[in-house]
Amino acid sequence: MNAKISLAPRPLYEEVAERLRNSIFSHEYAPGAWIDEQAIAAEYGISRTPMREAIKVLAAEGLITMKMRRGAYVTEVSKSDLNQIFTVLALLEGQACREAATKATERQLEALDSIHLKLERAAADRDLDEFFLINQSFHEKIQEISNNPWMKRTIDDLKKVLKLQRRDSLSKRGRMESSLLEHRKILSALLARDPDLSEKLMKEHFLQGQLAAK
Repeated sequence: MNAKISLAPRPLYEEVAERLRNSIFSHEYAPGAWIDEQAIAAEYGISRTPMREAIKVLAAEGLITMKMRRGAYVTEVSKSDLNQIFTVLALLEGQACREAATKATERQLEALDSIHLKLERAAADRDLDEFFLINQSFHEKIQEISNNPWMKRTIDDLKKVLKLQRRDSLSKRGRMESSLLEHRKILSALLARDPDLSEKLMKEHFLQGQLAAK
């Protein structure tokens, strides 16, 4: 007889944090904006307690900054912050790529190749939103293959902060095409199971992304 699995309900503050996080990413609350806890709690139809807990979660992620006697504000990311984040991401994703080159199964490489084909189609259709989403999937797949959850967690947190100040560099003339070429080279290195080249190309990819974001 199969035992029933009882799943604990998701805490309310987590749902609130997710909703507020999405509002921040969509720039409904722009960098530097004051978070009016009372007004947002009323809008969401909740008490102040889950609202405060949600803000603590987002503060821990770096999306919200607490200012003494002034309250919570959406974090502002400076050019210096961006440069430092890109530098760290290049190191981490470069290492993820190195590990993926040696750990990947044939099935995993086929899945990565399939994702890249979708990226090619999005670029051919000039579908910027789709290209961006598939680009994320490509990088996430490499992190999954590397099988290093601690590294993935750090990458995820850094990318959340990066979204705060993200300029759509892919919309800049020629950037989508150059990004696609960079992904082709990374994929080829991974298919060849070349860890040194895979790491090098991923680091260069982030350098180009950093330059395009300026």
